[in-house]
Amino acid sequence: MKVYTPILVFVLLGSMVLGCSSSAKLSRNSKDKELNAVYNLMQGTFSSREQAASDTSFFDINLVMYPIWENRKDAKWLYVEQAVTRFIDRPYRQRVYRLSLTEDGLVESRVYALPNPSTYIHAWDDLRVFQNINPDSLLLREGCSVYLKKGKNGCFEGATKENSCGSTLRGATFASSEVKLCAGEVVSWDRGWDEDGQQVWGAEKGGYIFKKIP
Repeated sequence: MKVYTPILVFVLLGSMVLGCSSSAKLSRNSKDKELNAVYNLMQGTFSSREQAASDTSFFDINLVMYPIWENRKDAKWLYVEQAVTRFIDRPYRQRVYRLSLTEDGLVESRVYALPNPSTYIHAWDDLRVFQNINPDSLLLREGCSVYLKKGKNGCFEGATKENSCGSTLRGATFASSEVKLCAGEVVSWDRGWDEDGQQVWGAEKGGYIFKKIP
């Protein structure tokens, strides 16, 4: 039978604690890298022009996601604007996304509406407009967060939780979003559903494929 002296036991326990601490730190660093990866993949100007040209059931949509409040340490923030390309100055959707890590290591994209959204059309041309508001001024879209996980192919995929995102658009009672992020491409499938689970708005064949514009 081996007999360990108190000093040896102390050394062994110390090594175990340090090992666990190092593993936790490495895991946290890895997840932080995933958060930054999602943040970087989402930034830019994207277009569904190519998809619309090959399938007329899809519209030519312009999507811009631009970083704001870059000095904040609580999360990563993006201003998001979508418009039919023919009506680029009349966006049909303006949002702010808050990217952060969940306790189980997923990347959560929390969705907010803006007060007086017309004030922020093409806000990337002059980001000083965001100096007049802060996250407390935003309107949280309850239950509409998208939870993203990295796949083996390096892309991130995720969706809203089932029946959690309320919507009244065109007779809907809730909405769902499915998202896939790859280098140079965003696939987004937003749909609205009525109380019987019938789709009432959104693309029917699949998600919109947005290609990044250099």
